[in-house]
Amino acid sequence: MLNCRPISISLSPNTEKDDVWLALKMRFQPWRWKKGNATQNLEKEFAQYLGVKYAFAFNSGRSALLAILQALLSSEALAKEDEVLLQAFTCNAVPNPVLWAGLKPVYVDCREDDFNIDPADLEKKITPRSRVVIVQHTFGLPADMDTIIEICNRRNLILIEDCAHALGAKYKGKLVGTFGRASFFSFSRDKVISSVYGGMIATDDSVLARNIQTFQQEIGYPSLLWIAQQIRHPILMHAIVLPTYRLIGQYLLVLFQWLRIVSKAVHWKEKRGKKPGYFPKRMPNALAVLALCQLQKLERFNSHRKQLANFYYENLKGTLFLLPEKFVERENIFLRFPLRHQKAHEIIKKAWGMNFLIGDWYTTPIAPHDTKLGAIGYELGSCPVAEKLARETFNLPTHIHISEKEATLLIDFLQCLVR
Repeated sequence: MLNCRPISISLSPNTEKDDVWLALKMRFQPWRWKKGNATQNLEKEFAQYLGVKYAFAFNSGRSALLAILQALLSSEALAKEDEVLLQAFTCNAVPNPVLWAGLKPVYVDCREDDFNIDPADLEKKITPRSRVVIVQHTFGLPADMDTIIEICNRRNLILIEDCAHALGAKYKGKLVGTFGRASFFSFSRDKVISSVYGGMIATDDSVLARNIQTFQQEIGYPSLLWIAQQIRHPILMHAIVLPTYRLIGQYLLVLFQWLRIVSKAVHWKEKRGKKPGYFPKRMPNALAVLALCQLQKLERFNSHRKQLANFYYENLKGTLFLLPEKFVERENIFLRFPLRHQKAHEIIKKAWGMNFLIGDWYTTPIAPHDTKLGAIGYELGSCPVAEKLARETFNLPTHIHISEKEATLLIDFLQCLVR
């Protein structure tokens, strides 16, 4: 392809002109960066959308999960060194807050048909020290909630939903994020809605909500320098990096990150189980302004994702690629469209050479690939299905900037590879 702008799965995929304009205006209004009405308005609108009593905004999904765990520790529902069960085939952003809270992550294997936690393996790994189950709705496909809720009720475990991929997804007609004691969401640069960094907690538990609110007020806001990094991100990505990506844009992005003009999605400390200084923090007003704008587009974004997913299903059926399973009771929003093939990593590499930046969630059982597994308590071989999925899975873009014409280019490329 001669086009410099890539067909990409990430690189701020949700950002549109109005988002860039908001960031530009905010860039010159530093007095609005930390405090303002936007954060409170975002919490209110988010709670109304989910139909829950309480919502609390933080500067990331990691901060949100850490706040839930600290709130449970404060209420003595948890004690230090208690076990938190969570699936492999995930990002280190999930086990890290568990470690930061002084708790022990226990990794549960996945099911091949839905990329989500395997209830049978969950049962096997419950011990007398197990207290919490974190259920991830991978790629926007809800997990088997009936079975998981039954296990949690029977074994007296606290259920937390990881909805970082799944804002708007439904299980039996009910929005995910409304099944557990609490749920958390991410508004990171490549999530369902994006404010570069950001996260949210949802809960109906008044005691838990009170403790979360206390924690939120105590931790304060991130620095002005950190906020400035995030505000610059959509501006630089869409004015400079993406239009010139194949020539110099990809190198400029690395330079901007190295110079700390913009932030990286994952800090090097997180790859070693350590906590960067900007977690946990409250969501600053500037990022809440961006998130509010994105929240208004949620239904349009998810409708587009589902249409593209149907297009991929129709045009890739009968090929050598394993397509995502369909479940009648689960409404997938398809944050990404996952495919499986024995040569997934080779396919990703060849596609990137064509300026098709298809997705690599996840190439290792705990991503990113250079995460030190021992530092976050993962033992190779403990979750064989998750490790198999990491070898075989790659994903196609479904975001608002991918048209059927671009999806057709990807499909043609993939079909040529496996003929």
